[in-house]
Amino acid sequence: MAIDGFASIDFQAFHEGTLPERLRGPSGQEARKALAGLTGLAFRKRDGDAVSYLPGAAGIDVEAGDARAATVIEIDHADWEGLVHDYESVAGLLYGGRVGCARGDAMDFVAWEPALRALYAGRPVYDPEDALATPSGAIIDPQRAFRADDDEAEMSDFLRTAGYLVVRGLFSAEEVGGFLEDAEALRAEAVKGDALSWWATTPGGEEICCRVTRAREKPRLATLFGEPRLQRLADLAGVDAQPRPGEGSGVTCIYKSPGVEEGLSDLPWHRDCGLGGHALMCPTMVASLYLTPATPETGWLRFLPGSARASCAFRESTDADGPSGVGVCAEPGDVTLHFGDVMHAAPPPESADLAGYRVSAITGFGTAGLRPHTGGQSYNQVLHQRPDGQIENLRKIAGRA
Repeated sequence: MAIDGFASIDFQAFHEGTLPERLRGPSGQEARKALAGLTGLAFRKRDGDAVSYLPGAAGIDVEAGDARAATVIEIDHADWEGLVHDYESVAGLLYGGRVGCARGDAMDFVAWEPALRALYAGRPVYDPEDALATPSGAIIDPQRAFRADDDEAEMSDFLRTAGYLVVRGLFSAEEVGGFLEDAEALRAEAVKGDALSWWATTPGGEEICCRVTRAREKPRLATLFGEPRLQRLADLAGVDAQPRPGEGSGVTCIYKSPGVEEGLSDLPWHRDCGLGGHALMCPTMVASLYLTPATPETGWLRFLPGSARASCAFRESTDADGPSGVGVCAEPGDVTLHFGDVMHAAPPPESADLAGYRVSAITGFGTAGLRPHTGGQSYNQVLHQRPDGQIENLRKIAGRA
């Protein structure tokens, strides 16, 4: 059954009554925008009931059984209800080992997520051609960056419209130097398999640390948790934003390196609620303080402007047919703030022979009292499945489903 606060859903009644009605309305129109390249998907409940979603010329046909579906996903009723209510996600179910792929390719299930979210939750499908208009009707420049003393109303409008904000020079060189010393100490202290660090492997077999989630244990980095300048930016979102621990201690350090062959150092296009919890926890926000320069060569962040209000298909950051978005070049002391449900990516550094690469410190904000319905502190805890501390790519996880 569904978790507290969400209605239970009858599988058969939903597919015979509720879903056909949605398919005839705006939800169905949105879902059709996401059908290109999709093949038939079936949900087979573990108690035996099954239903197929079959793309057709007029949209999606729903039929009982799974005989004509290319991909068949075995799922518990409660997890399917979570998808309908948008507090479960496809990636979260796959990483958690809570679904099986009885036929076909589980990555097809991943590809269906924007269409499913349109049908289940009425969430629009992302269109990069949509104009980025503020509530007052002004069209924003998605490349714009701000200074700390810029007009707060303009900054708030930009954040709420684009889903991210770039603020130059928020922290001094002296402050950044101290944070960087702490960050490098954390990297040196990290231990594979401690569930507090992420690791990756280079083509030569070198194992490198790419993330440490216990940065709040260091005295200078600890001050970033709830830091007033970051809190002021989070308040621009117009919600009761409070510091939140999220994964680890509440402050995390990220270390980019070139040539990573295995391990989740280079992040695909994703949302921070992509492992679950959107309906329960969003809006959340993440502030990133850059401790070294961020460029295409050192490994920058890219954002899809306006995507916090919509759904996007999974793509690797390097896919030729993937989105380009807006890349953020940053200097030490600059900060970005983004909503957790805006699509963003961390592609690999484009240069392999630099003395250093991007190092950043991140901390999160959210509304009061929100915790993952799965238990624990963070949905990201499901990622730690290997003793060597490496986080596997979603495609590899899907291949074992």
